[in-house]
Amino acid sequence: SALLENVPVTAHRLDGDGAAADVPVDDVAVGDRLAVRPGEVVPVDGTLESAEATTDESSLTGESMPVEHGRGDAILSGSVNGANAIVVQATASAGESQYQRIVQMVRVAAESKAPVVRLADRYAVPFTIVAFVLAGTAWAISGDPVRFAEVLVVATPCPLLIAAPVAFIAGMSRGAKNGIIVKGGRTLEQLSRARTVAFDKTGTLTHGAPEVVAVRPAPGRTEAELLRLAASAEQHSGHVLARAMVAEAARRGQGLVPGADVEEITGYGVVADVEGRQVAVGKPAFLRSRGLVVDHPVVEPGQMLVVVDVDGAYAGAVVLGDRVRGNARSTLERLRALGVEGTLMLTGDSSSTAAYVAEQVGIAAVRADCLPEDKVRAVTEIAARPVVMVGDGVNDAPVLAAADVGIALGAKGATAASESADVVIMLDDLAKTAQALAIGQRTMRVALQSIWLGIALSVGLMIVAVLGWLPAIVGAGLQEVVDLATILNALRALGGRQDAAWQTANPQAPSGPRTMLLPEWAASPSKGSSETSTTE
Repeated sequence: SALLENVPVTAHRLDGDGAAADVPVDDVAVGDRLAVRPGEVVPVDGTLESAEATTDESSLTGESMPVEHGRGDAILSGSVNGANAIVVQATASAGESQYQRIVQMVRVAAESKAPVVRLADRYAVPFTIVAFVLAGTAWAISGDPVRFAEVLVVATPCPLLIAAPVAFIAGMSRGAKNGIIVKGGRTLEQLSRARTVAFDKTGTLTHGAPEVVAVRPAPGRTEAELLRLAASAEQHSGHVLARAMVAEAARRGQGLVPGADVEEITGYGVVADVEGRQVAVGKPAFLRSRGLVVDHPVVEPGQMLVVVDVDGAYAGAVVLGDRVRGNARSTLERLRALGVEGTLMLTGDSSSTAAYVAEQVGIAAVRADCLPEDKVRAVTEIAARPVVMVGDGVNDAPVLAAADVGIALGAKGATAASESADVVIMLDDLAKTAQALAIGQRTMRVALQSIWLGIALSVGLMIVAVLGWLPAIVGAGLQEVVDLATILNALRALGGRQDAAWQTANPQAPSGPRTMLLPEWAASPSKGSSETSTTE
C-alpha cells in the first residue's frame, strides 16, 4: 500500500507548442515530452531535456544526498524533482518504468516463499513408531492387551504438539519486549540458522540523512564563527544541506542571527547579509562563479562540501555526509560471534562511497550502483543460506521480501519495507539485528530441548509400563506431568537474564577466518572479515 500511494497517477504532457496537458500516466508513450514541476514525482523513466536537475532518489537507490543530473542523463520514475521545473522525454511506459517494477517485484517475491516443514513433524513419525513397537513388545511379552494400552497411555504426543509452539511464542514475546517484531515461528527458525547477512547502506549502516561531519575554518576564523555565519545565512532555505547546518548549529548551542537581503540561487547556494557582512554559502562551483578563489579541503567519498565566503574572501568550508552508525562495526562483530559466515553490502551508492563505508564497518563484500532488481538478483545468487537482508525504505522492500529473512529498521516509518519484511525493528538501533539472531538461536535450542525432554520422559515411562509397573490410571496422571515439564521448559525462551546479559556483554575477538560461497562479484576481500566461534 505504501508503494502504491506514491505511484504517480497523472503526467503533464507537452504538445508541439510547449503547452502542458494533464493525462493519465498509463497514456504516456515512449518519446512523449513531460513537464515535472518542483517537488513532483517523476512519472515514468526518461531522459533529461532541461540543462540540469537535482532529484531525490532515496526511494529508489537509498541515496540520502541529492543527485545532480545534466542534459541527456537518465531520470528514473519514483525520484522526486528538486526546486526547479524540468522537462523529460519518456523512454518507457508507466508499466515498464522503474517504480512500477519495484511494486511488481514485491508482489512476486512475497508470493514465492515456500513454507517450511514444522519442527515437530521431524520427530512425530519416529516417535510414533517407537511407541507402537514398545507397546506391541509389551503385549507380546505379557500376553495381556491391557499392557499395550498402558504403554500407549504414557506415549504422550503433547511435547511434539506443544513444545515448539510455546517456545516460538515465548521467543516472539521476548523479541517484542526488546522492540523486535517477529512475524512467525518460521522466521525464528530461519534466523537461528542464518549464514549470510546482507545490509543496505543508507539508513541502515548509516543514519540516512546528511549531517555536518566537520567544520574547516580558514586561518583567523573559528569553527563556531564559521558555522554560525553559514547557518544564519541558510536558516530560511529548505534545502536538505541547509537544514543539516542549521541543526548542527543548534546542537552546538550557536545562536543564529537574522539575515537580510537573502537571495537563494536554487540548487547552488545562498547569499545574505549577516551582522553587516555579506555571506555566501554554497557549492564550490557557485563560489567560483562569484570570483572567489576556493582552496577547499579534500573530502572522503560520499561527503559533500559547502564553501563559505565572507565579504568576498574565503572563510572556510563545512563538510557534510551520511554518518556511519556508531554501533555498526560492533554489530558486525556480534553477528560473526553468533556464527554468521559472511556479510555483504548492497547499495545504490557509488562504488567509492560504498567501499569507504564498508571498510569503516568491516563488511566482507560490496556490490554498489544497485537498483532494486540488482539487489534481488544478488540475494538469490548467494549460496550460503539462509540469507538475512537488513534495510529500510521503499527501495529495500523487494529484496526484503526476496531474502530468506527480511529485517526492516522500522523507526522511520518505512511502511513498505516493514510490510515486506519478516522482522521489524521498531527502534532505530542496528544492534537489534544481532539480538534478533540471538533470540532465534536461543528459541530453537529451547524448542529442541523441550521436544527431546518430553520424548525422553515419555520413552522412560513407556519402558516402565512395558515392565508392568505403571497402571494406566497412574500413567495418565504422569502424562500431565510430562506435558507440564515440557511447557515450563519451553517458556525459558522468554529470556529475562539473557536479555540483561546481552546488554552488557562485550563481543569476543575474532578467532579465525572462514570461507563461504558468495557470487563472483562478492569475492573481493575487505578488512574486518574474520569470524568468531559461535557464542551467545
